[in-house]
Amino acid sequence: MAGSLIFLVVMMAAFYLLLIRPQQRRMRQQTNLLQSIKLGDEVITIGGVFAQITRVLDDRYEVEVADGTRFFVLRSAIARRLTADAEDEIIGADDDEGVE
Repeated sequence: MAGSLIFLVVMMAAFYLLLIRPQQRRMRQQTNLLQSIKLGDEVITIGGVFAQITRVLDDRYEVEVADGTRFFVLRSAIARRLTADAEDEIIGADDDEGVE
């Protein structure tokens, strides 16, 4: 009986450490990212669209994907912010694959 109880506690601890805690950390990082985005930041949406923030509203951003082409995306649709280093890595990955 005691062995079964210890096994159950160990399994619950492993479940917490391997699944729940990392998910909470990712959610916290995403929340911090969305709160730190400002005008002019270059971002990638969850749909893979590269865009620049042109206006910040309460629940959404206006983004520009090409000269004069703007649309709105929800805050939750922003996957990450681009930096010069990250953009070089993405472009470099395409070059390595031989994409012309």
